[in-house]
Amino acid sequence: MEDEGLDLPDPDSDERRLNIQMPAELIGGTYANFANVSFSQYEFTLTFARIEHEVEEGDVPGAVVARVNASPRFVPELIAALQDSWSKYVTREGIRNLPETPGHSDEPSED
Repeated sequence: MEDEGLDLPDPDSDERRLNIQMPAELIGGTYANFANVSFSQYEFTLTFARIEHEVEEGDVPGAVVARVNASPRFVPELIAALQDSWSKYVTREGIRNLPETPGHSDEPSED
């Protein structure tokens, strides 16, 4: 039988795949515009908050929207994943924002 392009797992492979379930109430995510990172000998704590940047005087109000504790072994993987995603984002946005070629326009001419 010929391979018809199906991506079947190799039965001799030790590769494992993640099967992560997401509860319905988390699908929408939550917005944060501030993060604080703290650590101890045992864990890193990432605290995400939503703060009000428009306040001009006094304390800046905000609310914690999520807190994640992670082992020190996990943090380098998180940093690598963030760097990879940031690099891809910057590349995509850079391409999207290239100046148009002189004399070329996507707008139809009014002739």
